[in-house]
Amino acid sequence: MNIIKKLLYFAFSLQEKLLAERLNRTLKVKIKSKRKKIYSDGCLLSLDSIAEEEKKQMEEELTLILKNSEYRPDRILKYIEGQGTQVFYVKNPQSLYSVNENEGFIYPQKGFKALYLNILTNKSFKFKTPEMFVLSKGEVNKYYFIYHLYNWYAFKHGISGMDCESIDMLNKYLYCANDEDINKLQLEDIYKLKDAVKQDKSAIEFVVKLCRDFEGAQNALKKLQDGGTSI
Repeated sequence: MNIIKKLLYFAFSLQEKLLAERLNRTLKVKIKSKRKKIYSDGCLLSLDSIAEEEKKQMEEELTLILKNSEYRPDRILKYIEGQGTQVFYVKNPQSLYSVNENEGFIYPQKGFKALYLNILTNKSFKFKTPEMFVLSKGEVNKYYFIYHLYNWYAFKHGISGMDCESIDMLNKYLYCANDEDINKLQLEDIYKLKDAVKQDKSAIEFVVKLCRDFEGAQNALKKLQDGGTSI
C-alpha cells in the first residue's frame, strides 16, 4: 500500500473520532456502533470478531476460486458471469471517468449515472443498473483485476462497507470533499465510511499478499528448474 493511502486511512481514523465526539456532545446521542458486544447462547460475542471470521472465510473461498481458475482473468470472468453479474467491454475505458468510475467492478447505480453506464455498455436508456464489470478489450492486469474481484466477492457476500452508498461516500471523501462536507457527516455516515475504508484496505492487503506468495512461488520454481534450492 502506498504512503498516500496510509495517510488517508490515518486521517479518516482521526476525523471519525473527532466527529463522533462532536456529535455526541452537541446532539447527546448514544453511539450505537456495530462494534458492540452481544450475548448468544450464554456466550459473549463481539460483532468485530464475527466480521473478521466472515472475512477470513471469504478470502479462503476466493483464494480457492483463483487457484481453480489458475489465476486467469478470462476463466474468472466466466465464473463471475455464472454468478449473474454482467461483463461488458468498452473501447474507451477513460469514458468512465466522467462518472467517477474506473474499469473493473462497478456497484449497482441509479439515476443519471446509471443512465450513462447503460448507454455506454448496452445502449439502453434505463436509470438503474445491477452490479457489473466494465473492462477494455485486451490483456487485463492480473493484480488490478484481483482487487476488483475481491470487492465483487465481498459485495456478493454482503460484507459491511461493500454497498453502493458506502463506496460512493468513500470516493467522494477521498477525492473531492472539502472540510465543510466532512463537518456535515452524520454519525451513521461516519461508520459507513469507516467500513468502506476498512474493506478497501482489506482488498489491497489481499492483493499484496497474493502477489508476494505468487512471486515467491515463481522464484522458488525457477531456482528448482535451474538446479538450485528453493530455500
